[in-house]
This record gives sequence, C-alpha cells and structure tokens, in this order.
Amino acid sequence: MIGWTLMFLVIALIAGVLGFSGIAGAAVGIAQIIFTIFLVLFLVSLVMRLAAK
Repeated sequence: MIGWTLMFLVIALIAGVLGFSGIAGAAVGIAQIIFTIFLVLFLVSLVMRLAAK
C-alpha cells in the first residue's frame, strides 16, 4: 500500500511541475487517503502484535 502512496506522490509531483494543477491536486488527495489508511492499518497491526505477546 505504501507503494501506491509513493506512486501517486510521484504522479502529483510530475503533474505539478508540468502545470496540470487539477491532476496534481487529485493525485495528492489520493496519496493522502492511501497513506492515512496505511498508517491506520500499521498501527492496528502493531497493537495486535503487542497484545499477542
């Protein structure tokens, strides 16, 4: 999932450099959402692993 986030971040950076502000904004929004989901899943996984010990 972190790979998807990095991919959308790169797309946003390239689109921003080329002047496609709409595409860049959408890609940044998607990257933020995916990163948030990744972070929540990571924290849940960490808590579950610590609770299992």
